[in-house]
Amino acid sequence: MRHFTRRSLGFSAIGTVTGLLTLHQAEAADRLRRPVTADARGAAPAVDQTRGMWIATVTNIDWPRSTGLSADAAQAELDALLDAAVARGLNTVVLQVRPTADAFWPSPHEPWSEWLTGVQGRDPGWDPLGYAVTEAHARGLRLHAWFNPYRVAFHDDPARLAAGHPARENPGWTVRYGGRLYYDPGIPAVRAFVQDAMADAVERYAIDGVHWDDYFYPYPVAGEEFDDDATFAEHGGGFTDRGDWRRHNIDLLVREMAARVQEIRPGAAFGVSPFAVWRNSSTDPRGSDTRGGVQTYDDLYADVRTWVLEGWIDYVVPQVYWHIGNEAADYATLVEWWSDVADGTGVELWIGEAAYKAGDPAQGAAWQDPAELSRHLTLCADHPQVSGNVFYSAKHVASDPIGALSRVYEDHYRPRA
Repeated sequence: MRHFTRRSLGFSAIGTVTGLLTLHQAEAADRLRRPVTADARGAAPAVDQTRGMWIATVTNIDWPRSTGLSADAAQAELDALLDAAVARGLNTVVLQVRPTADAFWPSPHEPWSEWLTGVQGRDPGWDPLGYAVTEAHARGLRLHAWFNPYRVAFHDDPARLAAGHPARENPGWTVRYGGRLYYDPGIPAVRAFVQDAMADAVERYAIDGVHWDDYFYPYPVAGEEFDDDATFAEHGGGFTDRGDWRRHNIDLLVREMAARVQEIRPGAAFGVSPFAVWRNSSTDPRGSDTRGGVQTYDDLYADVRTWVLEGWIDYVVPQVYWHIGNEAADYATLVEWWSDVADGTGVELWIGEAAYKAGDPAQGAAWQDPAELSRHLTLCADHPQVSGNVFYSAKHVASDPIGALSRVYEDHYRPRA
């Protein structure tokens, strides 16, 4: 079990080395997590809080905005996003560097990402991750490297992968599902390989954290089954329930990678950003008062609640991408549920925020209100377990179409974090 102090995660330490807080310290910690106004002299104290944004590279969502850019053009785009983070009062960026079993650095394990040049395996002539780390740190931003462990391609033809791609060289490692290609999490050699691929970046770059999102086993596709029959027969061991075996496979990945991160780069944080519904209470009384839809435990085979309770991860960022009052998945309900889960564990709880919904007419009336996201942070301030918020995604943070992020800054982020 790995429990990190706040200082070992790169945050200001609160409390003694034993983790016991005096009443005065507890009250101070509570104040630090609330919006702080300037004092009579106009100087606002620093706030112990994570304020982040995701920079998605897959399919060129945020950066680079198109493939084939020159180094200067791509760097200028990234600089603009990092500058936007600073302008919005953020202190952390989560950069996707392994979106589809490929790399945004010169990896000895996997090919260069197609989202750089348009051709998987083609050298862009510079080191995007190295540049990002340097430029983020120069602006006082922490940089967490975001990896996707098992997604291989948005097609299901290994022959279309770059020559020498590990998934092409080891076709038995992959599963075709929903028109896409995935590594099979039940194969021990696969689990070891994807860790090696990610650990290379941890070894070579002064990253502040390792980050995974919500993709473990793939999201369900209607009418299809993820075909791991042969793998279960060979590696299922004593498991009689395939769901339990799949969750065991992901548990192993989490625990092993956590240990490797700490061994390679002590103090670097290891965190996960799951789909926010672990299980509905109608499925499991320990679950949240939510209804319908995906359940992380049952559909993605990711038992994130256990990871938090056991301290296997350093932080968790549930993607609570609904508005306050949503009938099926109320933002307030999920923040309270995750706060209860994280309480007393030592695992940092940050809330993932749907900046991309603000101003989008397709998202409903609540998301046309520029104050919706600000209300989220006001609600989070009533939960001392919440020590940060992360916004998806960077281009929406930068463009801020209806002023929602400006409102967050004015209401909550003027004090320096």
